[in-house]
Amino acid sequence: MSVVRLALAAVVAGLIAACASKPPPPDWQGAARSALDAAVAADLRGDERIATLEFDRARARIASTGRPDLLARAELLRCAARVASLEVAPCERFERLRADAAPAERAYADHLAGTALAAAQVPLLPPAQQVVAGLRAAPADDAASAARLQALDDPLSRLVGAAVLLQAGRAGPAVLALAVDTASAQGWRRPLLAWLGLQHQRAQQAGDADRAARLQRRIDLVLNPT
Repeated sequence: MSVVRLALAAVVAGLIAACASKPPPPDWQGAARSALDAAVAADLRGDERIATLEFDRARARIASTGRPDLLARAELLRCAARVASLEVAPCERFERLRADAAPAERAYADHLAGTALAAAQVPLLPPAQQVVAGLRAAPADDAASAARLQALDDPLSRLVGAAVLLQAGRAGPAVLALAVDTASAQGWRRPLLAWLGLQHQRAQQAGDADRAARLQRRIDLVLNPT
């Protein structure tokens, strides 16, 4: 059975895939995947209503299997999308299912929550997040960390990794700039506003009024495009 893979986009397949076989997959798999794709896209653009509707639809289809382990994976997907937007909070729906989740999912949930992992848990993470866990365990300087994140192919994995480093107190200006650039390039409104807001806060704290003003203009553009 597949586990959470290299990138959150690829995770969608892992969340609902059964063991490979020749016959067409059951209807619930296609419906759940479609709903999860739509939910993540809505979450990243900041459409809370659609995101909630689509996640609920996916949950219903997955729950029809009576497989709490599969449902736990779907809950992790939403939590990861929220972490990418700096909405760090207990993944409550996953925690209700933790007892039936596989070790890989439990390790990933702990990683998203900013918990330092035991050495044996790190190989259970998706490969991209293993890189992040390594940066957390043996921290590089800010520029080096940003370069390692930049090398990750999937933009959502970059944002999740940046958020995990931020929780560990290891995200400096270069990591923040990478997160902003990543969200901006994808047109992901929700994480873009979150990371711009953090940059703006740090500029104010540093007394850099010109930079704070530039960042505020970017924030205003995202909030008021017309």
